[in-house]
Amino acid sequence: MAEAERIIGTPDIPEAEHGADGGQDAEGGQDAEGGQDAEGAQKPTGKRKIAVLFGVALVAYALDLVSKMVVVAKLEHHEPIDVVGDLLRFNAIRNAGAAFGMGEAYTIIFTVIATGVIVVIARLARKLYSLPWAIALGLLLGGALGNLTDRIFRSPGVFKGAVVDFIAPKGFAVFNLADSAIVCGGILIVLLSFRGLDPDGTVHKD
Repeated sequence: MAEAERIIGTPDIPEAEHGADGGQDAEGGQDAEGGQDAEGAQKPTGKRKIAVLFGVALVAYALDLVSKMVVVAKLEHHEPIDVVGDLLRFNAIRNAGAAFGMGEAYTIIFTVIATGVIVVIARLARKLYSLPWAIALGLLLGGALGNLTDRIFRSPGVFKGAVVDFIAPKGFAVFNLADSAIVCGGILIVLLSFRGLDPDGTVHKD
Protein backbone atom coordinates (compact mmCIF):
# COMPACT_ATOMS: atom_id res chain seq x y z
CA MET A 1 0.00 0.00 0.00
CA ALA A 2 2.74 2.48 0.91
CA GLU A 3 4.54 1.76 -2.37
CA ALA A 4 1.34 2.29 -4.39
CA GLU A 5 0.77 5.62 -2.68
CA ARG A 6 4.32 6.67 -3.45
CA ILE A 7 3.97 5.84 -7.16
CA ILE A 8 0.57 7.29 -8.01
CA GLY A 9 0.53 10.12 -5.54
CA THR A 10 -1.62 11.03 -2.58
CA PRO A 11 -2.46 14.46 -1.23
CA ASP A 12 0.21 16.24 0.73
CA ILE A 13 -1.55 15.87 4.07
CA PRO A 14 0.58 16.73 7.07
CA GLU A 15 0.48 14.10 9.76
CA ALA A 16 -1.55 14.99 12.80
CA GLU A 17 0.53 16.31 15.62
CA HIS A 18 0.38 14.32 18.83
CA GLY A 19 2.01 14.19 22.22
CA ALA A 20 3.71 17.12 23.89
CA ASP A 21 3.31 19.42 20.90
CA GLY A 22 -0.42 19.66 21.43
CA GLY A 23 -2.37 17.00 19.47
CA GLN A 24 -5.27 17.88 17.15
CA ASP A 25 -7.14 21.13 17.41
CA ALA A 26 -10.41 21.49 19.26
CA GLU A 27 -12.42 21.33 16.04
CA GLY A 28 -11.25 17.80 15.27
CA GLY A 29 -8.56 18.49 12.67
CA GLN A 30 -10.33 17.99 9.31
CA ASP A 31 -13.29 19.75 7.77
CA ALA A 32 -16.22 18.32 5.85
CA GLU A 33 -14.48 18.78 2.50
CA GLY A 34 -11.79 16.25 3.39
CA GLY A 35 -9.05 18.82 3.97
CA GLN A 36 -7.66 20.33 7.13
CA ASP A 37 -9.13 23.30 8.92
CA ALA A 38 -8.67 26.91 7.84
CA GLU A 39 -5.21 27.08 9.40
CA GLY A 40 -4.04 23.73 7.99
CA ALA A 41 -1.82 23.08 4.98
CA GLN A 42 -4.02 20.86 2.83
CA LYS A 43 -6.32 23.53 1.42
CA PRO A 44 -3.59 25.28 -0.62
CA THR A 45 -2.51 21.85 -1.89
CA GLY A 46 -6.05 21.20 -3.13
CA LYS A 47 -6.08 24.60 -4.80
CA ARG A 48 -2.89 23.72 -6.64
CA LYS A 49 -4.49 20.55 -7.99
CA ILE A 50 -7.48 22.60 -9.16
CA ALA A 51 -5.06 24.99 -10.87
CA VAL A 52 -3.47 22.00 -12.65
CA LEU A 53 -6.90 20.78 -13.77
CA PHE A 54 -7.87 24.11 -15.33
CA GLY A 55 -4.36 24.64 -16.69
CA VAL A 56 -4.43 21.31 -18.54
CA ALA A 57 -7.97 22.06 -19.74
CA LEU A 58 -6.90 25.47 -21.05
CA VAL A 59 -3.94 24.03 -22.96
CA ALA A 60 -6.05 21.21 -24.46
CA TYR A 61 -8.80 23.64 -25.41
CA ALA A 62 -6.41 26.18 -26.93
CA LEU A 63 -4.58 23.57 -29.02
CA ASP A 64 -7.88 22.20 -30.30
CA LEU A 65 -9.26 25.66 -31.09
CA VAL A 66 -6.14 26.85 -32.90
CA SER A 67 -5.80 23.61 -34.88
CA LYS A 68 -9.42 23.86 -36.06
CA MET A 69 -8.97 27.49 -37.08
CA VAL A 70 -5.94 26.54 -39.18
CA VAL A 71 -7.73 23.55 -40.71
CA VAL A 72 -10.81 25.58 -41.67
CA ALA A 73 -8.65 28.36 -43.17
CA LYS A 74 -6.03 26.26 -44.96
CA LEU A 75 -7.32 22.72 -45.47
CA GLU A 76 -11.09 22.71 -45.80
CA HIS A 77 -12.25 22.32 -49.42
CA HIS A 78 -8.72 21.28 -50.41
CA GLU A 79 -7.10 17.94 -51.11
CA PRO A 80 -5.98 15.93 -48.04
CA ILE A 81 -2.36 16.32 -46.94
CA ASP A 82 -0.31 13.15 -46.47
CA VAL A 83 1.61 13.32 -43.18
CA VAL A 84 3.05 9.79 -42.94
CA GLY A 85 2.63 8.30 -46.40
CA ASP A 86 -0.85 6.84 -46.68
CA LEU A 87 -0.86 5.85 -42.99
CA LEU A 88 -1.77 9.29 -41.67
CA ARG A 89 -3.20 12.31 -43.43
CA PHE A 90 -4.96 15.56 -42.62
CA ASN A 91 -8.40 15.60 -44.18
CA ALA A 92 -10.90 18.28 -43.08
CA ILE A 93 -14.49 17.13 -42.60
CA ARG A 94 -17.52 18.34 -40.63
CA ASN A 95 -18.93 15.83 -38.15
CA ALA A 96 -22.41 16.32 -36.69
CA GLY A 97 -22.11 13.24 -34.46
CA ALA A 98 -20.05 12.21 -31.47
CA ALA A 99 -16.34 11.43 -31.38
CA PHE A 100 -15.02 9.56 -34.42
CA GLY A 101 -18.14 10.27 -36.47
CA MET A 102 -20.62 8.19 -34.47
CA GLY A 103 -24.30 9.09 -34.04
CA GLU A 104 -24.76 11.95 -36.48
CA ALA A 105 -28.54 11.99 -35.92
CA TYR A 106 -28.19 12.96 -32.25
CA THR A 107 -26.18 16.18 -32.31
CA ILE A 108 -28.30 17.96 -29.71
CA ILE A 109 -28.05 14.96 -27.36
CA PHE A 110 -24.26 14.96 -27.55
CA THR A 111 -24.31 18.69 -26.87
CA VAL A 112 -26.31 18.14 -23.69
CA ILE A 113 -24.00 15.29 -22.64
CA ALA A 114 -20.90 17.45 -23.14
CA THR A 115 -22.47 20.22 -21.07
CA GLY A 116 -23.28 17.73 -18.32
CA VAL A 117 -19.70 16.43 -18.29
CA ILE A 118 -18.38 19.97 -17.85
CA VAL A 119 -20.75 20.62 -14.93
CA VAL A 120 -19.79 17.35 -13.21
CA ILE A 121 -16.06 18.07 -13.55
CA ALA A 122 -16.52 21.58 -12.16
CA ARG A 123 -18.36 20.19 -9.11
CA LEU A 124 -15.81 17.41 -8.60
CA ALA A 125 -12.97 19.94 -8.62
CA ARG A 126 -13.99 21.12 -5.15
CA LYS A 127 -12.83 17.82 -3.63
CA LEU A 128 -9.81 17.25 -5.86
CA TYR A 129 -6.51 16.45 -4.12
CA SER A 130 -4.87 14.06 -6.62
CA LEU A 131 -2.49 15.30 -9.32
CA PRO A 132 -3.13 12.38 -11.74
CA TRP A 133 -6.88 12.95 -11.41
CA ALA A 134 -6.36 16.66 -12.01
CA ILE A 135 -4.57 15.90 -15.28
CA ALA A 136 -7.19 13.36 -16.38
CA LEU A 137 -10.13 15.65 -15.61
CA GLY A 138 -8.33 18.55 -17.26
CA LEU A 139 -8.01 16.56 -20.48
CA LEU A 140 -11.70 15.65 -20.35
CA LEU A 141 -12.72 19.23 -19.65
CA GLY A 142 -10.56 20.71 -22.40
CA GLY A 143 -11.77 18.17 -24.96
CA ALA A 144 -15.41 18.60 -24.01
CA LEU A 145 -15.11 22.39 -24.23
CA GLY A 146 -13.40 22.13 -27.62
CA ASN A 147 -16.15 20.12 -29.27
CA LEU A 148 -18.90 22.01 -27.42
CA THR A 149 -17.56 25.25 -28.88
CA ASP A 150 -18.03 23.80 -32.37
CA ARG A 151 -21.57 22.65 -31.57
CA ILE A 152 -22.55 26.10 -30.32
CA PHE A 153 -20.90 28.36 -32.88
CA ARG A 154 -20.56 26.42 -36.14
CA SER A 155 -23.20 25.79 -38.79
CA PRO A 156 -25.91 24.65 -39.22
CA GLY A 157 -27.00 26.30 -35.95
CA VAL A 158 -26.62 26.83 -32.23
CA PHE A 159 -26.26 23.52 -30.33
CA LYS A 160 -26.46 21.72 -33.69
CA GLY A 161 -23.09 22.71 -35.11
CA ALA A 162 -20.86 20.19 -36.87
CA VAL A 163 -17.47 19.51 -35.27
CA VAL A 164 -14.32 20.02 -37.35
CA ASP A 165 -12.33 16.76 -37.66
CA PHE A 166 -9.09 16.42 -39.59
CA ILE A 167 -6.78 13.69 -38.22
CA ALA A 168 -7.30 10.71 -40.52
CA PRO A 169 -5.30 7.52 -39.80
CA LYS A 170 -5.58 4.83 -42.45
CA GLY A 171 -8.49 2.50 -41.78
CA PHE A 172 -9.78 4.55 -38.86
CA ALA A 173 -12.33 7.30 -38.25
CA VAL A 174 -11.38 10.96 -38.66
CA PHE A 175 -11.03 12.85 -35.36
CA ASN A 176 -9.58 15.98 -33.80
CA LEU A 177 -7.42 17.03 -30.84
CA ALA A 178 -10.46 17.40 -28.58
CA ASP A 179 -11.40 13.77 -29.24
CA SER A 180 -7.83 12.75 -28.44
CA ALA A 181 -7.87 14.67 -25.15
CA ILE A 182 -11.18 13.05 -24.15
CA VAL A 183 -9.93 9.54 -24.94
CA CYS A 184 -6.60 10.07 -23.14
CA GLY A 185 -8.38 11.49 -20.10
CA GLY A 186 -10.81 8.58 -20.06
CA ILE A 187 -8.04 6.00 -20.29
CA LEU A 188 -6.14 7.68 -17.44
CA ILE A 189 -9.28 7.67 -15.26
CA VAL A 190 -9.76 3.94 -15.88
CA LEU A 191 -6.13 3.25 -14.92
CA LEU A 192 -6.41 5.36 -11.76
CA SER A 193 -9.62 3.56 -10.80
CA PHE A 194 -7.98 0.16 -11.26
CA ARG A 195 -5.14 1.29 -9.01
CA GLY A 196 -7.58 2.39 -6.35
CA LEU A 197 -6.82 6.12 -6.39
CA ASP A 198 -9.80 8.38 -5.76
CA PRO A 199 -10.05 12.05 -6.82
CA ASP A 200 -9.69 13.13 -3.18
CA GLY A 201 -6.28 11.44 -3.08
CA THR A 202 -7.22 8.44 -0.95
CA VAL A 203 -6.03 4.97 -1.98
CA HIS A 204 -8.17 1.93 -1.36
CA LYS A 205 -8.33 -1.77 -2.20
CA ASP A 206 -11.55 -3.49 -3.21
